[in-house]
Formats: sequence, C-alpha cells, structure tokens
Amino acid sequence: MNYKDLFEKGTDTLERVGIPEAKLDARLLLEYVCNTDHSTLFAHPDREISDEENSRYQELIERRSKREPVAYILGKWDFMGLTFKVNENVLIPEQDTEILVEETLRFFEDGMRVLDLCTGSGCIALSLLNYTNDTKAVCTDISDEAIAVATENAALLGLDERTKIVRTDLFPAKGEKFDIVVSNPPYIASDVIETLAPEVKDYEPRLALDGDADGLTFYRRIIDNIGDYLYSNGYLFLEIGYDQAEAVKGLMEAKGKFHDIQVLKDYAGNDRVVSACFY
Repeated sequence: MNYKDLFEKGTDTLERVGIPEAKLDARLLLEYVCNTDHSTLFAHPDREISDEENSRYQELIERRSKREPVAYILGKWDFMGLTFKVNENVLIPEQDTEILVEETLRFFEDGMRVLDLCTGSGCIALSLLNYTNDTKAVCTDISDEAIAVATENAALLGLDERTKIVRTDLFPAKGEKFDIVVSNPPYIASDVIETLAPEVKDYEPRLALDGDADGLTFYRRIIDNIGDYLYSNGYLFLEIGYDQAEAVKGLMEAKGKFHDIQVLKDYAGNDRVVSACFY
C-alpha cells in the first residue's frame, strides 16, 4: 500500500464514524507514524508504506475512531507557534485561548512578572515568557500530573529558569504581587459537561473543566482574592465561556476595584476573554 492510499483509507474510516475534520486527523496521524510532513502527500503520494507503519497507523486510527483526541494520541500540540507536550492530565491548548495570550501580550512589557492560575500544560504563561524578555512567571495547579507536564514544557522550551511552578489550590502563598494575573480556569457548569463532545467529556480532565453548579466558582475566588496578588494598576485576564461575559463583568463590578473592563470575542465571534485593570 502506498502513502496516498493509506491516507484515504484512514480518512474513510474516520468519516464513517462521524469524526469531525477526518481528513486533517488522518493526515496528522499518518505524518506522525511515517515521520513525514504535509508536503509528502502531494510530493510523494506513491511512497511505499512498510508493514510496521501500516499496522501502527491502523492502531492510531482505531484510537481516534473511539474519539480519543488527536493531541493526546500524538502527545503534543501546537499553540502560539510553539509545541507543547500534552496528555490526558491537561487540557488541549485551543486556538481560542490564543486570544487570551495575544491580548495579555498587548499589556505585557519586558521585565514584568505574571501569575498564571490553573496552568495545566503551562501553555499560557510559557507563551507569554517566550515572546517577551526578562519576564518571569509563577504557575499554579492543583494536579500533580499537570504540574509534571508544565514542568517538562518549561524545560523543553528553555524557560524553566524563568518559571516557578507551584502545586496549590488556585493561589500560591501570599507575599508576592504580580503585574499581571491570567487564568483559563474550570468554567463549565457541572451538569453541562455530559452534553459536550466525547473528545472533551470522555478524555479531557474533569478537574480542569468543572466550574461547579453555575460555572462561576473559580471566577468568584479569583476576583475576591485578587488584591493579595495583583499590583495596583495591574491587569487581570480571564478566559470565559461564550455565555459568561455579563456574569463575570458583574462580579468585577460588584468588587468595586476594577476599571477598564473589556470583553473580547474569539474567532467565531463568541465572548472569550474578560480583562480589567485593578486599582
């Protein structure tokens, strides 16, 4: 069997079970197995496939057919032009979260310090450090397994000396303040999780998804305690669910310590980020 035929076979298998973006997933898995790149399908469609490659590819297609996310199968995913290690203990970095990073970068200057709450893979803080100079980050997560992933990513990107990763329930110990606080916290209401796509509800870590009954628990905790961690005139950036902008803005307004509250939309036109200046 040649490269193109195997790709088409994989695509057909995924399409028959209703996998979204079956062609893309089939191609990514084939490139992973054969150690090739995107151009191979066009430049060398008649490349012969070994029995070992064929067998391995069929194994991965079977895993994807069961709705296991491609990112977990590959063990890595691209975000903000960087490659991050991922596994079932951390959320897969999404393109919409790049909106959060890009907006934060507009306010992030060389030499600043950032606190990243619920860091997961570390993709947010590490992206911020990568595109700035002489900056440092403290990243927190409650999961030992997520801490291990973030620690490895910091090392792989050469940012471990600028990154402190702390296992804690949301906030680190008091005593340090930061120029910017950023977070993509758990924000899905508990009873909504079972309605999500199998790739999310069956594979991504529930701990990183579940925002309790109304999805707002972590926003309340962050906003209520932000004065202990954010300098006056520092900025808070929060990723939100598509229907949570008014609720999160309301929490900030009720706190009475924020101004310049802004809501940004993602590429699909949904509310995605709330930012505000603390005073």
